[in-house]
Amino acid sequence: MKILCMDIGTGTQDILLYDSEKDLENACQLILPSPTLRVARAIRRATRERRPILLTGVTMGGGPCQWAVEDHLRAGLPVYATPEAARTFNDDLEVVRAMGVQIVSEDEAARLDRQVVRLALRDVDWEALRRAFEAFDVPLRLDGVAVAVFDHGAAPPGYSDRKFRFDYLARQLAERRDLLAFAHRGEEIHSILTRLQAVVRTVREAFDGPVAAMDTAPAAVLGATLDPQVAAWRHRVVVNIGNFHTLAFRMRNGEVEGLFEHHTGLLDQEKLDRLLSRLMAGDLRFEEVFEDMGHGALMFETTPMAPEGVAVVGPRRGLLRGSRHPVYFAVPYGDMMLTGCFGLLQAFAALYPELASPILDSLRGAPRPAPWERLDES
Repeated sequence: MKILCMDIGTGTQDILLYDSEKDLENACQLILPSPTLRVARAIRRATRERRPILLTGVTMGGGPCQWAVEDHLRAGLPVYATPEAARTFNDDLEVVRAMGVQIVSEDEAARLDRQVVRLALRDVDWEALRRAFEAFDVPLRLDGVAVAVFDHGAAPPGYSDRKFRFDYLARQLAERRDLLAFAHRGEEIHSILTRLQAVVRTVREAFDGPVAAMDTAPAAVLGATLDPQVAAWRHRVVVNIGNFHTLAFRMRNGEVEGLFEHHTGLLDQEKLDRLLSRLMAGDLRFEEVFEDMGHGALMFETTPMAPEGVAVVGPRRGLLRGSRHPVYFAVPYGDMMLTGCFGLLQAFAALYPELASPILDSLRGAPRPAPWERLDES
């Protein structure tokens, strides 16, 4: 059984091709520039060439590509976008128009001058992935797909997207208090999660089998708990320090007791240490994080916790080197950058129990023959 796991962030997209006939350490993997970085680079080329751009496709991750669009507009160059592509920058199209982006229909887009640089927005580029794997004689014949992206959700006009995002986190944990609260079958994604829905639609263009979708930070935290040392802790804090967002969970026996989410760029080691101390003490408040331009905090348990350890993952994990807390840099299956993919694999098994047995065997480390042991020597 083969499952393509894709953890799509701001800086990188981390890809694992799970194969039930191989040890996880032998699985094919790719660490590539994120889709938003690729789009941003294409926009900046157009800016240097003084050419207008047209954005089509679906809603995808913003950040770098939005900053490139803003620079393009400041250079006095036109930006056109179809409605769904424009929602990459804001779900309220009036806000996008106020940026200076000209919203056009598909028909109007087709009639634009040939000098326009046409860029299709999407978080999953099937053709590029297929070429990359097939260049090394690895055909993408899949039994499942699991994908993670960060989704603020489609906030109503005038409502803080940071607050709306945190409302989603709180609502999911009100239903179940473990990390699988953030994992969904492809057909069951809530309508407010427009980016996750767009990703699944893109996946469906090339694959009609089982699809699991999850928020990136909980996927990484779930993956971190597969590290044997982290798994052994009953009382733990797990932190994912991403390029753009930092999310920390306080957990007891797998149950979430509290969390906070902030923007990584607004954190230094002292502030992050302080937030973690407050999370452990049980007295961290939503307003403390939100008023500092983060997303918020939520405490289900206010009794102080002395965790057995603080597990840290994510591309910006170095922010906690030298922390005053008992920090452990988790490396599930020997690969920190694939932590989110391992979490996705665990979530896929939970969402599709009929396919779970070989996946769970792999995650438990059941031995598989080495690849060369199965070669036909006749």
